Amino acid sequence: MRFVTQASFLFFLLLSGSSNAQQNMVTARVEIRRKPVANPEREANASSDFSEVVVWLEPVEHSGEAVVSAEPSQKRPQLVQKNKSFQPHLLVVPLGSVVDFPNRDPFFHNVFSLFDGKRFDLGLYESGATNSVRFDRAGVSYLFCNIHPEMSAVVVAIDTPYVGVSDRSGKVSIINVPDGKYRLHVWYERGLPEEMKSLVKTISISRTTTDAGIIIISENPSFSLAHKNKYGQDYAPPPTAPYSHP
Repeated sequence: MRFVTQASFLFFLLLSGSSNAQQNMVTARVEIRRKPVANPEREANASSDFSEVVVWLEPVEHSGEAVVSAEPSQKRPQLVQKNKSFQPHLLVVPLGSVVDFPNRDPFFHNVFSLFDGKRFDLGLYESGATNSVRFDRAGVSYLFCNIHPEMSAVVVAIDTPYVGVSDRSGKVSIINVPDGKYRLHVWYERGLPEEMKSLVKTISISRTTTDAGIIIISENPSFSLAHKNKYGQDYAPPPTAPYSHP
C-alpha cells in the first residue's frame, strides 16, 4: 500500500511582515485520466484514486514579506523500510530537510538514489539501524534498494512552504498563503514530464480568489517501476531453492 504524507510541512510557521496580511487556504482539484485496464475491479479502484499529486506555489510577488522557520518540536521525516517496501512511498519535504531511513526489516537493505534530485548511496546496513540524508537540492529524488527490486520511493524537496498533496478524491489544500501572485507547479510520478511543464501557470491569490481550479493529468500508459540496480545492471533473480545451512 502507498501512503502520502504532508507531516513534514507542519513544522512550517508562516509569519508575515505585516500583522494585517491575509493568510488564505488555497484549494485545487486533481483529475487523473487513465488508460482502461483489463481487470474491471482494478480499473474501478484505480480510476477513483487521484492521490499522490504534488502541487506547490512559487511566489512571484505578494503583500508582506513572509518568513519561514522550523518548529523545534517537530520530528524529522522518515522513510521506513518495512516488509520490503518504503513507507510512505511519497514524501514531500522542505528543501534542506534531513530524512531518516530506519531499517525495520529483519535483513539488510541498501538505499540509493543515483538519478535525478539528490544522489546518494547508503550502502548495506542491518536491521534496527538508521541512516540519514539531507535533501539540499530542490527537485525529485527516486529511491530504490540495491537488494530488493520491488522497493521504490520518491522524495520531493520543495523550496517553498506553499505546498499540498492530493488525497484519493483529488482534493488539494495549501495553507497560509498570503495575497499575491504565484506560479503553480504540479508533479505526478506517473505523469509525463512534458505535461507537468505545460501545467505551470501564474495565478493570483486574494481573500476572494483562493480556488486554483481543476488540474487534469493524463497518466503515462508506459509508466513502469522497473529499474536497474545501482551498478546499472539487472537485479539477480531470487534463488529457486532455500539456502542449505552446513
